[in-house]
Amino acid sequence: MAWKTLREHRRLNVATTIAPRSATEVIIEAILINILNPKLSIFFFAFLPQFIDADEPHPLSRMLLLSGIFMLLTFVVFVAYGSFAAGVRDHVIRRPQVLTWLRRSFAAAFAALGLRLAFDRS
Repeated sequence: MAWKTLREHRRLNVATTIAPRSATEVIIEAILINILNPKLSIFFFAFLPQFIDADEPHPLSRMLLLSGIFMLLTFVVFVAYGSFAAGVRDHVIRRPQVLTWLRRSFAAAFAALGLRLAFDRS
């Protein structure tokens, strides 16, 4: 894999035209992905209840408040992550030298992982 990655010299083809999707489609897909993600259910049922006192008069409202804070923070982080990723994407597409550097880095990582696997004693 390292050799093939290093020898690859084709230009990165990135589709610049994307089929438009309505905001409703995007929101429904995002909600379904999050509802069907088992990590989130485990987080909400195992981690958040630790922050609710046993004598809390309204535990459901407290749980909803904590869940809302979590969702707000997650939204902010994902917006920042998406903005950063879009900027990096533009940087990589406009500069072929960056793609060459990335290719070499991936090839070195593949080679290092292959060597580690070859010499693993466990």
